[in-house]
Amino acid sequence: MSNWTSGYVADIGYTFGYYPELSPLRAKLAFLDAGLVFPDVINACELGFGQGVSVNIHAAASGTQWFGTDFNPSQASFANELSAASGAPCRLSDQGFAEFCLRDDLPEFDFVGLHGIWSWISDENRSIIVDFIRKKLKVGGVLYVSYNTLPGWAQMVPLRHLLTEHAEVMAAPGRGIVSRIDAAIEFAEKLFELNSGFARANPPVVDRLKQIHRQNRHYLAHEYFNRDWHPMHFSDMASWLEPARVSYACSANFFDHVRAFNLTPEQWSFIQDIPDQDFRETVKDFMVNQQFRRDYWVKGPRRLSPVRQLEELSRLQFVLLTPPEEVSLKAQGPLGDVNLNEEIYLPIIKDLADHSPVSLGELFERGRQRGVSTGIVLQGILIMMGRGDLSLAQASEEITVAKQFTEPLNKDLVERARCGGDLNYLASPVTGGGIPTSRAEQLFLGAISRGRTNPDEWAEDAWASIAALGQRLVKDGKRIETTEENLSELKAQAKSFSIKKFDLFRNLHIC
Repeated sequence: MSNWTSGYVADIGYTFGYYPELSPLRAKLAFLDAGLVFPDVINACELGFGQGVSVNIHAAASGTQWFGTDFNPSQASFANELSAASGAPCRLSDQGFAEFCLRDDLPEFDFVGLHGIWSWISDENRSIIVDFIRKKLKVGGVLYVSYNTLPGWAQMVPLRHLLTEHAEVMAAPGRGIVSRIDAAIEFAEKLFELNSGFARANPPVVDRLKQIHRQNRHYLAHEYFNRDWHPMHFSDMASWLEPARVSYACSANFFDHVRAFNLTPEQWSFIQDIPDQDFRETVKDFMVNQQFRRDYWVKGPRRLSPVRQLEELSRLQFVLLTPPEEVSLKAQGPLGDVNLNEEIYLPIIKDLADHSPVSLGELFERGRQRGVSTGIVLQGILIMMGRGDLSLAQASEEITVAKQFTEPLNKDLVERARCGGDLNYLASPVTGGGIPTSRAEQLFLGAISRGRTNPDEWAEDAWASIAALGQRLVKDGKRIETTEENLSELKAQAKSFSIKKFDLFRNLHIC
């Protein structure tokens, strides 16, 4: 591995993921629910943007000017291709943190985001980032950090060591990272099959190894096989960030905002007796065996009065992303499955059923007419946000501005789907963020843009792109071989898309 990588895996690209927690609009709901002032976000920055999917979607779909860096030049090059396609205000580089964070041409930022990278970089780079936040995050500005957390990762530390040591010591010279990963997993599986004492004492690790075996090798390379890999307790994270003068604000995971999802009444009472916030969060992580935290921090927290909090919340608009008939009345949290009250949730779903933005104030009022308190309505919104059924919506004038950038970006992403299916998101000017979109759905949208008028024609157009690459569909884990069967499956998917998704995509200004 080259020295310029500082021990970070760079010979295989990161996955093409999109991370909604990096959206300032989404962060605003978390802050308001916590009773905190949220800033106007003019300039934002993502450190370690990977393939640049999130930063480009957020730059195109909102009025925010985004900056960012990722030291992998291949990833930065791809990210800049997306930026050029949209024409959005987005300035991306391939500089390392030491170089980027010392630049004197960067503005002060209202929002800085880091997804995952904190766990995979050296202490030296952590110190550089903390100093950057201290200098460049505005007073009142928001920091988003996600990272692998203890105690949830504690049992995995020995297994991760075993896998990386095998990849380093046992791999044949010249073998690529994917080959080394496969060999390391196979070795660990054989070791566990021999009824090792570690496996007997730690059954969850055996299950985790089975899960690892099924996961994308690009993801595994970056998750486990970097030189630096440091899960940490929340209190240690707070100590790291103390020089940046930021305070913990709230979780970016909306399920964490619903107490009943995470803690029993007895556990909640136990935690509330702890006066120190940092230690309280650490103890809560022990309660739920936290493995991954997604947190917002703020430089100078300011509390809202209850009256202003309600006013600010009431102005927020929401749009339903899931077909109404497919919204589940079950949710899963650390305490297990939770059944949601039909009398409360079905009316909320009905209020949002046409996929048009509705203000939370209007949902509050409709709830009051049904005898449901604002607190219960808000809890329902948080749960549906946590599941991905809902998104916040921007104001109409913001949508108009964003469309000039999302339309060319989506056109580019749809065109890329003809050659592969790695990037399964499109940008919505309504939500200010990304919308999950399968490759087939992207191909259908491409067919529509070329004048195909009905689902059968969309399917035939999509099959032409797939067949040209010698590819086949996979259903229930099995490859579909014949042309007739592939077309039949695509026609079924196209018909379902026309019924369940087309109106939604049109309302989201994706098509």
